[in-house]
Amino acid sequence: MIDAELKAKIRRLFYVEHWKIGTIAAELVVHPDAVRRAIGSELFNANRSQVSRATLTEPYLDFIEQTLNQYPRLRGTRIFEMIRSRGYTGSAVQLRRVLRTLRPTKKEAFLRLQTLPAEEAQADWAHFGQVQVGRARRKLSCFVITLSYSRALWVEFFFDQRLESLLLGHLHAFQDWGGVPRFIKYDNMASVVAERHGDAIRFHTRLLELCAHYHFAALPCRPARGNEKGRVERAIQYIRHSFFAARRFNSIEDLNRQALIWRDEIAHRRAWPQDDSRRVLDVLKEEQPRLLPLPVHPLETDLMIPVKSDKTIYTRFDLNDYSIPPEAVGKQLTLAANPTTVRLLEGDQEIACHRRSYDRHARIDDPAHIAALVEEKRKALGATTGSRLTALLPRANEFLDAAFQRGEQVSKLSRKMIELLDDYGAVELSAAIDEALERETPRATSLALILEQRRRLRRRKLPPVDFSRHPHLQHLADLSVPTQSLEAYDDLIPDDGE
Repeated sequence: MIDAELKAKIRRLFYVEHWKIGTIAAELVVHPDAVRRAIGSELFNANRSQVSRATLTEPYLDFIEQTLNQYPRLRGTRIFEMIRSRGYTGSAVQLRRVLRTLRPTKKEAFLRLQTLPAEEAQADWAHFGQVQVGRARRKLSCFVITLSYSRALWVEFFFDQRLESLLLGHLHAFQDWGGVPRFIKYDNMASVVAERHGDAIRFHTRLLELCAHYHFAALPCRPARGNEKGRVERAIQYIRHSFFAARRFNSIEDLNRQALIWRDEIAHRRAWPQDDSRRVLDVLKEEQPRLLPLPVHPLETDLMIPVKSDKTIYTRFDLNDYSIPPEAVGKQLTLAANPTTVRLLEGDQEIACHRRSYDRHARIDDPAHIAALVEEKRKALGATTGSRLTALLPRANEFLDAAFQRGEQVSKLSRKMIELLDDYGAVELSAAIDEALERETPRATSLALILEQRRRLRRRKLPPVDFSRHPHLQHLADLSVPTQSLEAYDDLIPDDGE
């Protein structure tokens, strides 16, 4: 409470000297609210609002009140456009002041939800922007599930919000907790609700399989009722500010590893909201024995899709190509994918297994598949080119394999090697192949360059050309150059008389 003298001084500084409220409070060492009460700013603002209403918005008050009664959540910008088309000349700011006094201010009251141990959990997806993975730009999502009683968390990041990722997140959470809550609440996310009509819900079949396998019931939240799963919503905000903000990571595996460390060392060691003398970790240990027991075998959560490769030894999945054995080309296969592995199945037999890539246009090879294709191509050459090279050149197969790995055409390269074999012989060509392999240049041009360099170093003459393999040069075979008499050059030497 300020005395009359200080109040008079405040009013003089404000109305005569035109000081700001903050300046007066700082100079006189009083609270800004005390300054406002001394100058009567509330009355001043109310009077100003009344003047504004009386002069500009008064003709439209009945219309505004009727509109708000019918549409209480209608935004001020829309009302502004509606009355402006009816002749209103004031500003949107003046209208907002009036709306604050006319709009219903009654808020819905909520009861604090109380749950029993192991009774309920709440689950949801959260978006965390995008990250660059090689040449691909991937959306980063976080699956969050929290036990409503203990507030224990499971946090796992994915590059998608597929139903299979949702199922896998549940499976990992149940394994981490050592049990399953009796009910799990969800909102209307697409990976949970297949269809909704009013209050009627149709869940995805795979989610119902998860419920049946782990013996819990899925509970949907009503539309626009975020308070019904407020604990997971608050957990997501907690993750954003306490864990993810300014976080550095080099892969999604590294991010999930850091998230688990944060969960154990920070999130589970925070005070329990219902009793700050206890920690979440302690309450979780109390809750765990009451959770439903885990089944003997976990539910299979891999994404299963049919695939087929018509011509090449690759099948495409999620922007990348994965190799398969050559004998599987053209067959109907099944691709099974999880966040770390991509498997190819023929019936119930696994024929290929690769580490999953989140890059774009990447080619993931199994060396055994490449070797099998090279062998198949080599056999296709039959007993002509391939057999001759293999018989005369010890490292011919090794050279062809290396060339194939670098994208060279084996058939074209083999024909060129036969030509070089005829021109330079097996000994020289074999030495050139050894040198090309050491230089890691398994190409026909490299062989030709090495052979020519060796010929020059040894000063050997180029072998005669076999015109039978070059019919377009056959006319050169009959070309002859006559021998010229050298006596004509003697006449060019001047006679000095000797």
